[in-house]
Amino acid sequence: MAATDFKVGYIAHLARLRLEPGEQEKLGTQLGTILDYIEQLKQVDVSQVEPTAHAIPRVNVTRPDEPRASLSNEEALRNAPARSNGLFIVPKIVE
Repeated sequence: MAATDFKVGYIAHLARLRLEPGEQEKLGTQLGTILDYIEQLKQVDVSQVEPTAHAIPRVNVTRPDEPRASLSNEEALRNAPARSNGLFIVPKIVE
């Protein structure tokens, strides 16, 4: 797709962007170059390439899920700005 085919002004309007004519021309050229490059990539034969989410293999690095002691109620409320009957008191946000 050539840069002249790309309607930068229309896209800028949709995105609520105010562009000067020089900016529109520059962006049109840049976006046209990007679209031309994408067309080149479409021509590459990837039929033998296995689909992947990452370029290199990834390994989950989480720790094993093992039960352990949790905070006591008093420890959890120690720095609470407001508390009552063992609970956090928070401002009301829904009427």
